[in-house]
Amino acid sequence: MNYILFDGNFRNQLLPFTYTRPVADIRVGILTIREKWEHFLETTTSTITEDYLSQRWPLVELEENIFINAAFLPSTALVAQIKALKKNEVLIYDDIYVAFKAAEDAEVDLDHLTPVDLTESPLIIQNTWDIFSKNSLAIEADFKLITAGRTSAEIPASVHCLGKENIFIEEGANVNMASLNAENGPIYIGKNAEIMEGSLVRGPFALCEHATLKMGAKIYGGTTIGPHSKVGGEVNNSVILGYSNKGHDGFLGNSVLGEWCNIGADSNNSNLKNNYAPVRLWDYETEGFADTGLQFCGLMMADHSKCGINTMFNTGTVVGVSANIYGGGFPRNFIPSFAWGGSSGMTTYKTQKAFEVAERVMQRRDIDFTEEDKNILTHIFDETEKYRKNFK
Repeated sequence: MNYILFDGNFRNQLLPFTYTRPVADIRVGILTIREKWEHFLETTTSTITEDYLSQRWPLVELEENIFINAAFLPSTALVAQIKALKKNEVLIYDDIYVAFKAAEDAEVDLDHLTPVDLTESPLIIQNTWDIFSKNSLAIEADFKLITAGRTSAEIPASVHCLGKENIFIEEGANVNMASLNAENGPIYIGKNAEIMEGSLVRGPFALCEHATLKMGAKIYGGTTIGPHSKVGGEVNNSVILGYSNKGHDGFLGNSVLGEWCNIGADSNNSNLKNNYAPVRLWDYETEGFADTGLQFCGLMMADHSKCGINTMFNTGTVVGVSANIYGGGFPRNFIPSFAWGGSSGMTTYKTQKAFEVAERVMQRRDIDFTEEDKNILTHIFDETEKYRKNFK
């Protein structure tokens, strides 16, 4: 069977992270959503996404196909129901299309397919804040999935452990003179990752492949540090998708960072309003501020964005793609893509300059900045121009 993950109705609610990737390639827990599905399905998947992303994530159709809404995280029961779908059946949860089966090139009218109700409540990533708020549950599910039947590498004698049975260290990882507390959730340390001396970690926590936790870091539960990222300071219930750095002191809480981001030394975000009211966050779907219903919600920063030293982010700040923030005071709590500046004002970050920085940053990880990357970022620059119309 051929499986296709489609973006679905929640794609715009997951901006700015889905400007640069399909919904399926968001990391929540240890794995990306695509990696979860491919692990359960034991096969590769392709994607239905925005046209400008389709060259990198092409659609592959065969004679028979099952289409899956990528906002839904897989489980044993959900996968069993999807595999049992008959042609022209659609799996539904709370009036949301979860999955359907159709022939290649068939004209599909979902409203006329035979509905099948989902038998259990699924884990869904509908909004940007779900990425961190549901991350603990996702880490626990992924930990069981990828460590089942396997044995952890030996934990060094210099490491202080609580809940040792909930700690898994992959081969090649380096952990010394750290404190790992897995009593409230599992701790996963990926291949060739490193936890430096003096780090304090509470689970649920995931340190992905080739990621680094720097000396004296303080990490609270519900946190994922994606591949090839470097993190120091204090982090609480946050997700770093990968290839990003927060290498110095400063607080990051209830937040999500995309790829190729950099947080300057001693930068902090607020994750709680002074009046303890629910946090409102910029919503690209409505082009206004949406009530998250959360008391704790921090920074949402998309790919290729950066901030200078001592940057202060207000509660519930959204930063688009390839923005550069610096200067004193609090910048606004919605910073468009390709913005340059801070609280004293913003100008447009020209694409050629942004490309030059992206190329240098990616070369440091031995990854080429391609024409495909340029095309994607150029499309985002054009699409988000309306948000920069009042810039100097």
